[in-house]
Amino acid sequence: MTRHIGTKLIDARPMTRQAYNDYRGWPLPADENGDDAGYLVEYLDGGQANHPDHAGYISWSPAEVFEKAYRPVTGMSFGLAIEALKAGQRVARAGWNGKGMWLAHVNAYDVGVRSTGFGIALLPWIGMKTADGCFVPWLASQTDMLADDWQVVT
Repeated sequence: MTRHIGTKLIDARPMTRQAYNDYRGWPLPADENGDDAGYLVEYLDGGQANHPDHAGYISWSPAEVFEKAYRPVTGMSFGLAIEALKAGQRVARAGWNGKGMWLAHVNAYDVGVRSTGFGIALLPWIGMKTADGCFVPWLASQTDMLADDWQVVT
């Protein structure tokens, strides 16, 4: 087997194993502890819905496994913010002064450029929606890269 690391955007709420089984209408297997702490997890980035009250695929995760794999979308590191950008999310720093400022991942085709005609590859970049409503290329400062106040913006 090979080792993997994942990045998914999910919704979650604390729920015991017994409460999850009750929610799904399932009996608790005799060899499982219904008092186990955990989370109801809904995957937002794919998977066919498996419950009528949810648009995404839901499952239950033990608390220890969940807390090692997921972090809230506020208070993220720059690395997690980059992963969120690559997954199509918008991100911003909590401490930015301008209202409505955020970053987005931009591909060359997103701005209508298909080819330079000079044999030059067009690469993706990060753009910023500024406080005055413009959208411009953006570069991270060292402070931005070391900050832990990044958040997903909806």
